[in-house]
Amino acid sequence: MTAPTQGTPPRVAPAQGIHQRIAEELGVRERQVTAAVELLDGGATVPFIARYRKEVTGTLDDAQLRALEERLRYLRELEERRAAVLDSIREQGKLDDALTAQIMAADSKARLEDIYLPYKPKRRTKAQIAREAGLAPLADLLIGDPGLDPRETAAGFVDAEKGVADATAALDGARSILVERFAEDADLIGELRERMWNRGVLASKVREGKEEDGAKFADYFDFSEPFGKLPSHRVLAMLRGEKEEVLELTLDPDPGADPAAVPPVRSEYEVSIAQRFGVADQGRPGDKWLSDTVRWAWRTRILVHLGIDLRSRLRQAAEDEAVRVFAMNLRDLLLAAPAGSRTTMGLDPGFRTGVKVAVVDATGKVVATDTIYPHVPQQRWDESLAKLGRLAAEHGVELIAIGNGTASRETDKLAGELVRAFADLKLTKVVVSEAGASVYSASAYASQELPGLDVSLRGAVSIARRLQDPLAELVKIDPKSIGVGQYQHDLSEVKLSRSLDAVVEDCVNGVGVDVNTASAPLLTRVSGIGAGLAENIVAHRDANGPFRTRKGLKDVPRLGAKAFEQCAGFLRIPAGDDPLDSSSVHPEAYPVVRRILANTGGDLPSLIGNSRALRGIRPADFVDETFGLPTVTDILAELEKPGRDPRPAFKTATFADGVEKLADLKPGMTLEGVVTNVAAFGAFVDIGVHQDGLVHVSALSKNFVKDPRDVVKSGDVVRVKVLDVDIPRKRISLTLRLDDELPTQSPQGQGGGGKPNRAQRPAPNRNNNQRNRANNTPPPSGSLADALRRAGYKNN
Repeated sequence: MTAPTQGTPPRVAPAQGIHQRIAEELGVRERQVTAAVELLDGGATVPFIARYRKEVTGTLDDAQLRALEERLRYLRELEERRAAVLDSIREQGKLDDALTAQIMAADSKARLEDIYLPYKPKRRTKAQIAREAGLAPLADLLIGDPGLDPRETAAGFVDAEKGVADATAALDGARSILVERFAEDADLIGELRERMWNRGVLASKVREGKEEDGAKFADYFDFSEPFGKLPSHRVLAMLRGEKEEVLELTLDPDPGADPAAVPPVRSEYEVSIAQRFGVADQGRPGDKWLSDTVRWAWRTRILVHLGIDLRSRLRQAAEDEAVRVFAMNLRDLLLAAPAGSRTTMGLDPGFRTGVKVAVVDATGKVVATDTIYPHVPQQRWDESLAKLGRLAAEHGVELIAIGNGTASRETDKLAGELVRAFADLKLTKVVVSEAGASVYSASAYASQELPGLDVSLRGAVSIARRLQDPLAELVKIDPKSIGVGQYQHDLSEVKLSRSLDAVVEDCVNGVGVDVNTASAPLLTRVSGIGAGLAENIVAHRDANGPFRTRKGLKDVPRLGAKAFEQCAGFLRIPAGDDPLDSSSVHPEAYPVVRRILANTGGDLPSLIGNSRALRGIRPADFVDETFGLPTVTDILAELEKPGRDPRPAFKTATFADGVEKLADLKPGMTLEGVVTNVAAFGAFVDIGVHQDGLVHVSALSKNFVKDPRDVVKSGDVVRVKVLDVDIPRKRISLTLRLDDELPTQSPQGQGGGGKPNRAQRPAPNRNNNQRNRANNTPPPSGSLADALRRAGYKNN
């Protein structure tokens, strides 16, 4: 090794290098990345940059900006670690030009740690003890000249005072030194890691005696698949099975090798190590000892180290994919079609504790609550029906939102009878996801928002409001509690939270927020507004009345110029003093609109929504040094349809009568349902039997489907055909291809528990859908009219 370089510390890769690398990865120009980074570092949010700084970034969209933001974080962490590694090695006096260049060239955290490994402070190892005993020269002699006899050469290093009692002890020390040297060769380890990733397999088998307790992991009782082909859900399933002590996992680096072969056959990994250090069997005295050292290094150090690395890599890749799926499903749920400002009755189903009822008006204000007991054990069906009818008539209810939890199907039947009995009210019933409603009910915000309401009734309020506007209601709940992910409790808390928070932010700002009706949690998700500022906005609104203009936001305490710049374009003021304040046109761009009006000779009310006039305007005529063509084009599009909601139109699914539990399903049935979750292997559909069915990716379309979300999204209403029902395992196999033939039934018949077909495997954790609900049929109804009269309701 050459003498360490002294003087000025080596310079860490500049930001320009990071920007160039991100640009290459995203396929954009470096100046676009530099501009975006400057805006992010200056406190701008992704939604603001994507919407209002298109000229600056060259029209990078929100997806590109999120990828840029995530990659920038990783590369900056890499640079910080690189600087720490350089400092550490420099302090040891071991940093030279060649090592510096190697460290500076490391393009990943894994590569950087491989290089740092020999210099990383560690507890005293056998190799360090051997070096202290003066055995490093022996190791160098033996690896440098295999013609030497190991035992004879080692005899010259015996020194009882240094703890080397005999030649055997000397050889053991020399072997420890070489093993460490082999295991800390960065280039070799990097090569072996990639080879093992490309060739190795992850195998699992059931632990003895765990077959019954671990039945949910049955698909992995005897399973193996190459690392590179393992989808996220399988990796997470097997890791959970191992954690629950049901499965034993093995990383096999060379699945084609026979470990019981006699004599033992050297693996290709051992061959690579031997070649790297010039070890070969040529009949020389030292060859066998060196070959045994290579084998020892591979089996006791390198394989163990790589096994840990690849486990981490498998988990990392699985987590990344699971987080991606969770984020996409959350986006679909948040952007689901809102029913709109319509009086809604929320029903939070239950058996023993009753069905909680809440009626909210068109603005979401609670106007009535009650608890009814239509199901077992009370079975007060007619009384419950009468109460619901009276509430619906008194408050002009249009929609009935039914939570999909325990007793949902039974409560849906009650609502169906209500709709038929009071046809004049023109009620529409909808089953909605109640995931997270209980979390909201017990939250501090719910106590503040609904202070006089019992905790048990708050869930019904949330269910009603999330039908009116899913986005406005779901932002009050921690995204992780909404339950549209796979194995979410096994994922990195930081990674998942960061990803989901970004999704919520993008959705809220993409839709826009009415500043005069928005809750504090909703305002908190608006660009540039934090929790404290959101509370200030609400307090100012409560004290001074609704905002009349966006400029009025500047009167809110602590809402300065920067915050106003970031949030103003996403906050709407319908029916305010300035029509532009109800649009997504940013106040900074109002002068552009004024110039357009001056040029056309019209006024704003006559121009807004006038497609013919707006499409006759050339955007290029209004471009200046501040506002480029993308912004002017956006302004004209917004004036044509101001405040347009990007979410789809509201529609509902109708569950089939008489199909309420698994046993009611028959192969061949065609049913309507709602997509509740989309995973890498397919989509889950609620068909009203308290257990979601799975449409495997292969059954989504007649064409090849790479990503199930290309075909369906959470919240979609779809028609499916039942292929198979496995009652013991609570699995339903569905298809979107309605002309598919039914699979051949197992000898056990329907629900026989035979081996599941492809569309049934694998079943991920269904946190919110695997509920063991009782099947309750209401008692025979007496005279409905008599029941209504007893309850004091008059049907006019």
